[in-house]
Amino acid sequence: MGTNLRPYPRQDPWVKMATHTLPIQVGWPWAAKPMGRIAGFINRCFVYSKSLKISKGIKIPSDCAGCDCEGDCANNKNCSCAQLNGSDLPYVSFKNIGRLVEPKAVVFECGANCSCNRNCVNRTSQQGLQHRLEVFKTASKGWGVRTWDTILPGAPICEYVGVLKRTEEVDGLLHNNYIFDIDCLQTMKGLDGREKRAGSDMNMPSLHAENDSEAPPAPEYCIDAGSIGSFARFINHSCNPNLFVQCVLTNHHDVKLAKVMLFAADTILPLQELCYDYGYVLNSVVSADGEIVKLPCCCGAPDCRKRLY
Repeated sequence: MGTNLRPYPRQDPWVKMATHTLPIQVGWPWAAKPMGRIAGFINRCFVYSKSLKISKGIKIPSDCAGCDCEGDCANNKNCSCAQLNGSDLPYVSFKNIGRLVEPKAVVFECGANCSCNRNCVNRTSQQGLQHRLEVFKTASKGWGVRTWDTILPGAPICEYVGVLKRTEEVDGLLHNNYIFDIDCLQTMKGLDGREKRAGSDMNMPSLHAENDSEAPPAPEYCIDAGSIGSFARFINHSCNPNLFVQCVLTNHHDVKLAKVMLFAADTILPLQELCYDYGYVLNSVVSADGEIVKLPCCCGAPDCRKRLY
């Protein structure tokens, strides 16, 4: 991967808008373009936001009970949030960064109604960016995201943010490739590469009371990052991903409105591109005239499926 990497900057014309805990570098390694011009190009494509925006008419519940732990919940075996996760907290702390022990159907984190402190390990997804990342121009896939740091398995990468909408609002939008259905059942079945962390024997409890042989209900909500989003919208697909998707609940327990997080599936070395499995089903995208839309996959993995959908 040839590139003329610059020292990681403290500030950048695009980074100032993002205001993450760490800056996001923007690079164009195959062309000597001024950074300001590149930043302006990206900003014309979408409005940057580091948090989820809520469409009018959608109400996020916030009345779930919280734990009564003091300090960090890691020191309290009776933590009620730990009980929701199966008696143990889902994270362990390593060098002040929480790491997910194993993928779960849903991770229950401590939230606004909990009495533990802000540094509690069970608030890992709420701690902001923990690694230095760069949005860069790839050779064949448009924009992508890579890391400047070594990222260990289970480490949090980012939340997929945009505008939270009802899926019916975006049905029929064929030219928006930034829509992420909030579907914890689909996520926990491993279409996102999480099997690299858990293995094929991962226990997948059902989120629905219905017979598992029945078709699951269609996702009711989705995240649209087409016009508003963060650097997460630039993370590309791979048939052999190094990230996986994890549904997380913080201030409520409604799985239909779970937060969508990306975690490291294995050790990711500096300058490696970040990617996850988009989980499309082949022949699932149909045009307005009923024709199946096909999109070739350019991930370059040895076991590439050759088509994204």
